Amino acid sequence: MRLAQEPLDLGFKPAAAERAARLSAGDIAHYNAHGFVQPFQIFGADEIARIRTYFDRLMDDMGEAGAYGINCYQARMAGIWDIATDARILDLVQDIIGSDIICWASAILSKKPGGSRKVPWHQDASFWKLSPARTVTVWLAIDDADAENAAMRFIPGTHDKGEIETADMGADSVFHKGIAEAERFGAPFVNTLKAGQISLHADMLVHGSEINRSNRRRCGLTLRYCAPDSRITDPEWARGVEAIIARGQDPSGHWQHHARPENDDIRATSSPHVVGNN
Repeated sequence: MRLAQEPLDLGFKPAAAERAARLSAGDIAHYNAHGFVQPFQIFGADEIARIRTYFDRLMDDMGEAGAYGINCYQARMAGIWDIATDARILDLVQDIIGSDIICWASAILSKKPGGSRKVPWHQDASFWKLSPARTVTVWLAIDDADAENAAMRFIPGTHDKGEIETADMGADSVFHKGIAEAERFGAPFVNTLKAGQISLHADMLVHGSEINRSNRRRCGLTLRYCAPDSRITDPEWARGVEAIIARGQDPSGHWQHHARPENDDIRATSSPHVVGNN
């Protein structure tokens, strides 16, 4: 893997409406203006029930280590690999980033009922070592997600503002650093999704989630997709990335493809890296 040496490019590249096949012109305009678009029904009731049972098993098998998050197993677990390469998801991603699609990270994120820590306002790409910042995150609802059980929230229109200054966060925060008073950029949008639906958001969009004070769990799967021209810039960070060329190809050879694993026992492997929370 050849690493980029230039300073990080954290700018936003608008999606081109004329190449979209599944997203409408209105969807593309909304993504370009606000940094996200949702909801899209991907999995039916029976499918998402099977996925939920599968994820419950993974979290149970990991015990306390998997209670909140299971990070970056997309190249090590067959079931997660299958979701990451599902054509129904990739069709929507393609309309934003193009026909060559790299899935470089994933995370199962579960907020238990009754008081999980909050995720402060933040911009994902400011934590990552990728340039240019062109990742689209798919957020798949495993459980119904709404304001009551701490659904992810966005600050619309913050995806093209560049890197926003952060401050120290409190002890109840997942991250030590976050964006203080993010509401000065506008009112939050609650990413309400039914189980089986997805949202897509840009990697510099300010987002976060509150403490789950409800009596319902909120579990979701994030999938991180970029085009092959995004480059990892840090060799230490690169060692923890196991990518899937989910569609198309990488003519440059920057991204090493990991074929579908035979393994589906999380106790028989481990995560190469920990990337991101929402």
